[in-house]
Amino acid sequence: MKKDKPSTISRRDFLKGAASLGAVPLLSSCGVMNKSIFGESVSIRRENEKPGTSDWMLTNTRIDPTTQVNCPWIEGYCSRTSVRSGEKISFFVSTNPVSAFTLDLYRMGYYGGTGGRHVLSLGPFQGTAQAYPPIGENRVRDCQWQPCTEITIPGDWLSGVYLGKLTAEREGLQSYVIFIVRDDRRADFIFQCSDPTWQAYNRWPSRFSLYDNGKSNWYWGPNVDVSFNRPYGKSLLILAKNGSIDAPLSTGSGEWFLWEYPLAYWMEQHGYDVTYISSLDSHGDPKGLLRAKGFLSVGHDEYYSIEMFNHLKSAIDSGLNVAFLSANTSFGRILFSSDSGGQPNRTFGRVGVFGPPGGTREFGAIESMPHDRPYANELVGAQSTGEVTGGADWICAQPQHWLFEGTGMSKGDGIPGLVGPEWNGDPAAIPGLEIVATGPTHDPLGRPNDGIYTATIYPGPKGNFVYNASTFWWADGVAAPPGYVRQSRYPGLRGPDARCQRITQNLLERMRSAV
Repeated sequence: MKKDKPSTISRRDFLKGAASLGAVPLLSSCGVMNKSIFGESVSIRRENEKPGTSDWMLTNTRIDPTTQVNCPWIEGYCSRTSVRSGEKISFFVSTNPVSAFTLDLYRMGYYGGTGGRHVLSLGPFQGTAQAYPPIGENRVRDCQWQPCTEITIPGDWLSGVYLGKLTAEREGLQSYVIFIVRDDRRADFIFQCSDPTWQAYNRWPSRFSLYDNGKSNWYWGPNVDVSFNRPYGKSLLILAKNGSIDAPLSTGSGEWFLWEYPLAYWMEQHGYDVTYISSLDSHGDPKGLLRAKGFLSVGHDEYYSIEMFNHLKSAIDSGLNVAFLSANTSFGRILFSSDSGGQPNRTFGRVGVFGPPGGTREFGAIESMPHDRPYANELVGAQSTGEVTGGADWICAQPQHWLFEGTGMSKGDGIPGLVGPEWNGDPAAIPGLEIVATGPTHDPLGRPNDGIYTATIYPGPKGNFVYNASTFWWADGVAAPPGYVRQSRYPGLRGPDARCQRITQNLLERMRSAV
């Protein structure tokens, strides 16, 4: 294995082939706000020219020490995972002890490096201590709280990830709610947020994730349900899999800040024409996937319904380019159902595995789950397999491939620590599939653990392609925006690397050059 080469790509080389942010002419024709000019989105550029602020960040947080996840002083959730302009969304908030509170809404982006823009202030509202729901069938915790307010999404709110910062006046304690504003316009890229996976790992109010059957903290079997009708507790995935680091911004925001935020920040910094959706939009709106040239799965994208899988596979067959900048992707099969109030797709449970029996060196109750086709590697190119978790350098295997153009990488060169904490292996026998990066994985102490990760790329039927990065941490190699916390359990992860940025640029440019 060769020694890593230094990251020496100049900014000029990095931006080669992309329009300069300051040199794009403004057109006077109708629809200019949604038109991509020289590969740059005017709407994204203009949005990020608006005044930004770092006030979106939580500055006064507290977690109940008895549960380690919830913030009873102020916590809430939204009535929808995604919402269009002109549609309504409600907010449900509890304060205990009772306190008046405010709700400030922010769109996440670049905004001059601040990471967010304030779009609306709501309140103050008189808070109430809303009852925690009883334990329902399959251990579901389905809050049916009273809303504090409802808003109609304005027509000028650009698609994006929106945070609501809740602040209790009594002690100034804070937490988040989170939702996605989506649209139906044509765009170069669709950025899918992995909110079913966020919810699967959500342990609110104590031990009620998809991974807890009341006996085990890391159960992987059937007959456990989770609901979107509850706050997101502070992430314990980090504590369990990535080392003991503090991530206060995960309180109320799912896994957005853990894996996805850096890529969105970087894409908006460089003016890419990107629109955002929830995974539930992939589940329920297959035609919506066909309005883009490229689809991005980012970070930890573990849970798919069979509809999500089939809709994305069909879109690939229709010519959509896909980049799985993620790992553990489409591993668990879930079934959506209605909540206790009859609202569809607000609860789900694990019903199977998108992989062959034994393909994960099976652990625990996973053996009891159906392992029926389709398999994840038939969509992604590779899939979760033993040892499931691990770290590694991301090692170049095909330096002549267009993916590595401009990186200066040779075979055996590595991007330090970029692989982990989960990865994909077991590549599928897809005609034309190439392994572009591969290597052995290790445990947190640096000892080999018999895993082999494989990053792959395979051709679609219409000149398109499907890329699999084989790591949660791809976005970590692209940007380090304000508020982002890097883990340090697996040795070597160093953050933004010019080679990772250039590979990402090569992917995006190839995607949007499609006819």
